[in-house]
Amino acid sequence: MSEPTHAGAPAPDPDENRRQVLYWRLLARLFDPEEQAGLESASLAVVEDIGLPAALLDPGASVDSVVQRHPELAPEFDGLMTPEPDEDGARDRAAEVRRAALASKVLLNVFANPPGTVTAEQLSRWQSDAGWLERALGCRPGELRGGRPAGAGRGVSPTGTGHGGPTPDLGRLIPEIGPELGSIEAGLVRRMRLREVLADPALASRLTPSMSLIEQLLRDKDNLSGVALANAKALIRRYVDEVTEVLRTQVEKATVGDIDRSVPPKRVFRNLDLDRTIWKNLTNWDPEQERLYVDRLYYRHTSRKTTPQRLIVVVDQSGSMVDSMVNCTILASIFAGLPKVDVHLIAYDTQALDLTPWAHDPFETLLRTKLGGGTDGTVAMTLAQPKIAEPRNTVVVWISDFYEWRTDELFESMAAIHRSGAKFIPVGSVTSSGRGSVNPWFREKFKDLGTPVISGHIKKLVHELKTFLT
Repeated sequence: MSEPTHAGAPAPDPDENRRQVLYWRLLARLFDPEEQAGLESASLAVVEDIGLPAALLDPGASVDSVVQRHPELAPEFDGLMTPEPDEDGARDRAAEVRRAALASKVLLNVFANPPGTVTAEQLSRWQSDAGWLERALGCRPGELRGGRPAGAGRGVSPTGTGHGGPTPDLGRLIPEIGPELGSIEAGLVRRMRLREVLADPALASRLTPSMSLIEQLLRDKDNLSGVALANAKALIRRYVDEVTEVLRTQVEKATVGDIDRSVPPKRVFRNLDLDRTIWKNLTNWDPEQERLYVDRLYYRHTSRKTTPQRLIVVVDQSGSMVDSMVNCTILASIFAGLPKVDVHLIAYDTQALDLTPWAHDPFETLLRTKLGGGTDGTVAMTLAQPKIAEPRNTVVVWISDFYEWRTDELFESMAAIHRSGAKFIPVGSVTSSGRGSVNPWFREKFKDLGTPVISGHIKKLVHELKTFLT
């Protein structure tokens, strides 16, 4: 408790004053890019008093550059904006001032962007700074933007790729932070002279693949040629490979099918059941020589029972569903690589395209998509229905926001699939951030049908599919 002054009022807390100075500067910079000399000089005094580098106040310095010069600061960014409460409930005001200085740096670098044309270097720097903000929120770089997987960035990361703790309640902490980051990134990409950058291999090499960049490349691919097209394809391929690795890990974590004991176990070292081998050979123990003689080795069964299943993935490729289109194209290719899973892939807007011949290769699939346009799911249904040969062994995954033109006709066709015995899974969004909107009319209809919409993290869809395909 502060000592009372001669007037009986508590003395002002110097740390509280320092924190307020830093936050006033943050607000001033966000809403008025012109430097305010008084706040700048006061903030400089604060960071120097608490032993932080003055580079934190330099709007031209990226977080990467600050951390390169002062690597001891890197761990402080992990979970910076989601600190654990003190056990005794007391506030550490000095620590709050330090966090305010670091948080101000990240927030300004991400949210205070100058107008005008954006260079490849500026976009790369912003993506790296956004990754540091995500780390500060307890997430992994790229996680809130719903696209790039953890660890895919090229920024300085001396302590790993994220805090590793539970993801905070971002809706309560900073409302809609994920979509906001994605929107800023998309705006930067649009302001960049992308075709000129792609035509220059040196500039193109500075681009870091992200959902916003991939979306722009997919929309513009038909207008590119030569070196620009080759560089665009290389970026798409790189992004696809990065996301594929993450999603394949999620798919492989769950077990497919029950152990099939009718199939002899593979006699390889990794399947050796050491405990059972010792137990079964205990009668061969020689106490004098203190040796166990092994007559027979025992191996674990690893083969699993599987039934041939057909997976039909229908993806809305209209402008509002780009994230889902990319993720589900990659996911379909992963399931296409599983034994006894027959994958079919259909994309649609006002026209439908059967992409099944390329379902095993998400890169080739995405190059054949045409993003944008309206939405008419009935044209996709015309392609999907004939593929349901054995309903009991078929799952139809329909990914869309369901803002359709012919709602009643489409829903009745979907209900017919469900009644036939096939598993029908409506999905409202398939993103890494789990955000998306669904037509309320369809949401209620699906709920009444007993097939509620999955709308959230892509892991939910992986779980549903693994449950059916086992």
